[in-house]
Amino acid sequence: MSANSFDARSTLQVGDESYEIFKLDKVEGSARLPYSLKVLLENLLRTEDGANITADHIRALGGWDSQAQPSQEIQFTPARVIMQDFTGVPCVVDLATMREAVKELGGDPAKINPLAPAELVIDHSVIADKFGTHDAFAQNVELEYGRNKERYQFLRWGQTAFDEFKVVPPGTGIVHQVNIEHLARTVMVRNGQAYPDTLVGTDSHTTMVNGLGVLGWGVGGIEAEAAMLGQPVSMLIPRVVGFKLTGELTPGTTATDLVLTITEMLRKHGVVGKFVEFYGEGVAATSLANRATIGNMSPEFGSTAAIFPIDDETLNYLKLTGRSEQQVALVEAYAKAQGLWLDPAAEPDFSEKLELDLSTVVPSIAGPKRPQDRIVLAEAAQQFAQDVRNYVGDSDEEAGKESFPASDAPAVDHNGAPSKPTQVVAADGTVYEIDHGAVTVAAITSCTNTSNPYVMVAAALVAKKAVEKGLTRKPWVKTTLAPGSKVVTDYFDKAGLTPYLDKLGFNLVGYGCTTCIGNSGPLDEEVSKAVNDADLAVTSVLSGNRNFEGRINPDVKMNYLASPPLVVAYAIAGSMKVNITEDAIGNDTEGNPVFLKDIWPSEAEVNDVVANAIGEDMFNKSYQDVFAGDAQWQALPIPTGNTFEWDAESTYVRKPPYFEGMTMETTPVEDIAGARVLAKLGDSVTTDHISPAGAIKADTPAGKYLTEHGVERRDFNSYGSRRGNHEVMIRGTFANIRLRNQIAPGTEGGFTRDFTAEGGPVSFIYDASQNYQAAGIPLVILAGKEYGSGSSRDWAAKGTALLGVKAVVAESYERIHRSNLIGMGVLPLQFPEGASALSLGLTGEETFSITGITALNDGGIPETVKVKAASPSGADIEFDAKVRIDTPGEADYYRNGGIMQYVLRSLIRK
Repeated sequence: MSANSFDARSTLQVGDESYEIFKLDKVEGSARLPYSLKVLLENLLRTEDGANITADHIRALGGWDSQAQPSQEIQFTPARVIMQDFTGVPCVVDLATMREAVKELGGDPAKINPLAPAELVIDHSVIADKFGTHDAFAQNVELEYGRNKERYQFLRWGQTAFDEFKVVPPGTGIVHQVNIEHLARTVMVRNGQAYPDTLVGTDSHTTMVNGLGVLGWGVGGIEAEAAMLGQPVSMLIPRVVGFKLTGELTPGTTATDLVLTITEMLRKHGVVGKFVEFYGEGVAATSLANRATIGNMSPEFGSTAAIFPIDDETLNYLKLTGRSEQQVALVEAYAKAQGLWLDPAAEPDFSEKLELDLSTVVPSIAGPKRPQDRIVLAEAAQQFAQDVRNYVGDSDEEAGKESFPASDAPAVDHNGAPSKPTQVVAADGTVYEIDHGAVTVAAITSCTNTSNPYVMVAAALVAKKAVEKGLTRKPWVKTTLAPGSKVVTDYFDKAGLTPYLDKLGFNLVGYGCTTCIGNSGPLDEEVSKAVNDADLAVTSVLSGNRNFEGRINPDVKMNYLASPPLVVAYAIAGSMKVNITEDAIGNDTEGNPVFLKDIWPSEAEVNDVVANAIGEDMFNKSYQDVFAGDAQWQALPIPTGNTFEWDAESTYVRKPPYFEGMTMETTPVEDIAGARVLAKLGDSVTTDHISPAGAIKADTPAGKYLTEHGVERRDFNSYGSRRGNHEVMIRGTFANIRLRNQIAPGTEGGFTRDFTAEGGPVSFIYDASQNYQAAGIPLVILAGKEYGSGSSRDWAAKGTALLGVKAVVAESYERIHRSNLIGMGVLPLQFPEGASALSLGLTGEETFSITGITALNDGGIPETVKVKAASPSGADIEFDAKVRIDTPGEADYYRNGGIMQYVLRSLIRK
């Protein structure tokens, strides 16, 4: 029950139903607040308990100073938690482990139970092994179940053992698309109360739901577990960036072009740790599908959230996707009663403002390794010619003096791009040549764009027009279609467009993230061999949100984000050397050149298909029994009992060591002495570089572990699928094939130098870590700017902690990873302003001591700590590092050794 200090409790009548609500207008200053802060204000009003949430917190939010730097801590209680299976499995593993720990500490295991709805969608496990055939989907699902049976049995146990925990089975859709199409409430109803739907999710793209007016963002699995167990999310009231939209998109531009433009603008402006909120007349002209695409990309521009207010477009989408009449009426009535309804003319109080005229957006792609590196489509070939030089050797530069385009690409070489034509003999005997820039993966993938019927229909129409002209994909291109829900294939079928996609090789491979998260599956053997033998810088083109190095496919060095229709066009062109806006992308049946403009659909054509092929009945059919699953899912045997029976032989699900030796009393925080550097890293090291992801190679520590446990190479599966086994995951932490550890120059991948041995020989990071821990030597990481950017991978922090790392010193952090490090008991520190490992002369060979940490034992947070690095030469380097424990709540987690230990102790004491 709320303390209701502001007399905000009221009643809202909608039809025959009456709901308790907490009126925002009872708080002075609320009317001028941005939409997102109004949602937070309601949250505080409803959860005011006089202790964690007080009347002073509510007044502070009502009196928010838009120009001040964040300093006021509040406790946000999300209405629900959403998970995908890669991050969800370790969450359930941890909950199961916590039940045992509670029992061992004399508490009641039943206290470990979600207190708010928690929904998990299995979407990250399907791999696009099979493609280009009518039965690719069926084959991939069969392989998925074969690889993941143990994990799926474990999740089915969780669904029966934990209250308020539901699982959407495999082959249904992608978590964020399922969320906006079915799970999201926009306005929540629970225990007679109506309040804004809010959430945290174990995937950074949880922000896709911001397009529906739902405030939520990605957190690490560690933080999500705490939220499930009723622990509020500790946060500072953020700065809010108002992004004004005016005008309308011009024909020929897509939601993808728009979001890449916004991503570039906001990354340049700087919005890390801030809310972004869209307002102005252009919002009303922005379709819900486009809003969702923009919200989805929030992590790419770095904001915590990127939200749109509720309006008629929101209601129309809720109706289309099968929400009940009462729910739609409630959303409208609640939004209008609380001042959450869009006023296109309003100018809320924002911290900062940007503006974009939608009519200025032009066709674009982004790459070759970051989503914010937008390239105007007309300049893509020329930009590739410059960028490819970063991926080829000197011999290729010499070859570049002659012009050899990829097979049957136009005989042009834009700006002298290096060339290295290499012959491929396909399995069917076909002979062709590939070169630097060859598009080897063309994937319509990711909820970012597959949730948007306009770009999906545009892609299918491009395929239709191409097939009618006799065009085909190039034989070296792996083409895949992996939509985020079954509704997509339903409307393709209804519109008669599926056969054209199939004809070009864009057969359905699965309903899951696939290529966007690195589950692209292998290239054809002949193509892979040619690429690796000649060390070609080949490319992927995908309709996803992430294109980091090493993420998409181990054979592919350069990755480009593009709209679904452009993915189809590049599959036909076959090379990034083709200027796709001017050059012919192929020849028709009579040998005449065909240009992109010849197969690009008009806006009217797209709108006509969307209007006639998509209806409410499709969503009702797809989601009528969404948690039941198919016969294969239902046939899985379910373990019983409220504590899990761990299988000592399992290589998928093992009991982690987080609570071993834990007592009810905390151990005082200690300073760090005698530490060595495990890794010295540069700028923009992402959680993809840190967290184990993708395929497991046989000659790595993880591969050797699996081999020693009797697992055949063909059954290794991926790191993501084995997240429930900490032994595999520790061995894969910092093992990304593109990681460059500056301590071990000349290496790429999971290598370091082991200073427990004379001379510090190069070794696997895992092996060195084991030696350091055996010798009782703590470890630190040195890093550059934007450390930990990318997906909210909890294993980036868990693996770091289990490797024995006690502190990270970086130039700057991405929000989620910094929080996750604290959640695992690792201290995040920041170099002094303007300083770096390079400017301070740190090589990584030093021995580190960090003093002043013990001030945390007194209840406060020290602003800085003293770092002393003793080099082998005898010289010392000293500096004051900023402590990046940003809130009192985070300090409590750190003092307890981590967030899970804090929550466990709190629950037992209740």
